[in-house]
Amino acid sequence: MKTVLITGATSGFGRDTARRFVAGGWRVIGTGRRQDRLQTLGEELGPQFHGIAFDITDREAMSAALASLPEDLAQIDLLINNAGLALGTTPAPDINLDDWMTMVDTNVKGLIAITQLLLPGLIARKGGIINIASTAGNWPYPGGNVYGATKAFVRQFSLNLRTDLHGTGVRVTVLEPGMAETEFTMVRTKGDAASSDSLYAGANPLTAEDMAETLHWIATQPAHVNINTLEVMPVSQSFAALRVHREG
Repeated sequence: MKTVLITGATSGFGRDTARRFVAGGWRVIGTGRRQDRLQTLGEELGPQFHGIAFDITDREAMSAALASLPEDLAQIDLLINNAGLALGTTPAPDINLDDWMTMVDTNVKGLIAITQLLLPGLIARKGGIINIASTAGNWPYPGGNVYGATKAFVRQFSLNLRTDLHGTGVRVTVLEPGMAETEFTMVRTKGDAASSDSLYAGANPLTAEDMAETLHWIATQPAHVNINTLEVMPVSQSFAALRVHREG
C-alpha cells in the first residue's frame, strides 16, 4: 500500500483529495493547522488516514511532526503540496503588507521547506511530488499581485525541481487550477460571504472533487509517465481581454 502526504488537508482540495486517495487504496497523511478538522476527517476515513497538526510556516513544528510519524507511515511515496492561500483582492497600493508576507511564507517558504525535508525519502522510493499552483501564476488580473507571483514561483520551482531530480525516478508535476469553489475565496475576502457568492454565481466553477480526481489520475499514471504541467479551468472561464486605459 502506497502512502501520500497531503498538506492543507482540513478543507477544500486537500480534504477531498484525502478522501479520493483513501478510496483508491492509499494510506493518507493529512496535515493542517486545525486539529479538530483532522480528527473529524480521521473518524470519517478510518485507519488509512493519519492526521498531523502543524502550521506549515513553522519549520520547527513541521520537522517535529514529521519526525514523530510511525515508521511504517514515514515511508512516503507521494507529496501533494496543497497548502496555500490568497489574502485580499485590492490593488498593490492599498494592500496590507502583512497579507503579502503571509502568502509568501505559506505558498512559497512552507512549500519548499516540506519538500526539502521529504526529498531524501522520495528519492529513495522513486516517489512523486505534485505541487498545486494556479492559473493566477500564468495569467495576471487586478488584485492578483503577490498571490499570482507566489503561484508563478510554484510553477517554476516545480520545473526546476524536475530538472534537479533527473535520473532519480522521482516524478514532479505542477497542477494549475482555475476558478474553483471552495473555502478559498472566503479566506481571501476574510469572511465576506456575499463577495464569495457573487464570484461563483452562475459560473459552474471547478469543485474540490474535480481536483481530487485530477490529482489521483496524475498519481496513478504508469511509472515511466510524468505529467509536467497541467492547467485546468471550468468551461465557463477563459482568457480576459487586455485592458486599455484611455485618457480624457
